[in-house]
Amino acid sequence: MPLPKRRHSKQRTRTRRATWFRVAPSLSRCRQCHSLKRNHAVCKNCGYYAGRQIVEVGERKQAA
Repeated sequence: MPLPKRRHSKQRTRTRRATWFRVAPSLSRCRQCHSLKRNHAVCKNCGYYAGRQIVEVGERKQAA
């Protein structure tokens, strides 16, 4: 099995790794409350998914 003849420099290694970036999750509008939510996930604001209520969302307490 062949082995590299010379060691790769730090710059070459870092240049290669520079393309490893994270992609922001894609968002869509909720059908019920029209707030932004992740695709294929229950809406955190109203608890609906695909036109049905999946999670009961209670009233939020506001800190004074």
